[in-house]
Amino acid sequence: MTSSEKIALVTGAGSGIGRQAAIALCEAGYATVLAGRREDPLKETAKLAADAGSRTLVVPTDVSDPASVAALFEKTQAEFGRLDVLFNNAGVNAPGIPMEDLSFEQWKYVVDVNLTGPFLCAQQAINLMKSQTPRGGRIINNGSISAHVPRPDSVPYTATKHAITGLTRCISLDGRKHDIACGQIDIGNALTEMARRMTKGVPQANGSVEIESTMDVKDVASAVVYMASLSLDANVQFMTIMATKMPFVGRG
Repeated sequence: MTSSEKIALVTGAGSGIGRQAAIALCEAGYATVLAGRREDPLKETAKLAADAGSRTLVVPTDVSDPASVAALFEKTQAEFGRLDVLFNNAGVNAPGIPMEDLSFEQWKYVVDVNLTGPFLCAQQAINLMKSQTPRGGRIINNGSISAHVPRPDSVPYTATKHAITGLTRCISLDGRKHDIACGQIDIGNALTEMARRMTKGVPQANGSVEIESTMDVKDVASAVVYMASLSLDANVQFMTIMATKMPFVGRG
């Protein structure tokens, strides 16, 4: 590793926001660890990022499994020796059904991936960042517009994204003594496969179904790179990036 090379790790790097953020980080000169459940999509991300000339490391990972997360960070340290940026991006959703009809298994799956996963990854990142030389680093958590207000029938997703805000604040506070900064990016209607339904119409709080505006996911990736690029003396604590005309302002 050259002294100027920065190392980033992106979870959920096989698709959507994670893939675009990983590609953008590579283009910005970061060697990037690509983590996600499925190896083939991660390899595809690595192929798409190859033109940037930055190194990548593909590590299939289940972020809800402590042993899998520990192995991810062991491989990161073995390959690169340090970690400068963790983008806690991996996330899932449950069917849009009334909360009284949601099964325990559906609830637990979302909580395990969306909340326990970022905690486990942050825990491993802190242990690495505080012991490396030079010490410190940055953790960026993917929140959501749902970290502020819910959509109808979205209890597990919304509850976990509200919890991410608490996790972000705790990491920010507890990481100070180790020169670790932590911020949160709250994203609204980036056009990924998960958000494609917005273009066909989604339920609104008043019971109607409306098509919602979306934005290019590359704009989100650029925002992640900006947050990552700051010196550790500065931190974007919370950033909201959203489709300009989406119904967020006025939603709450």
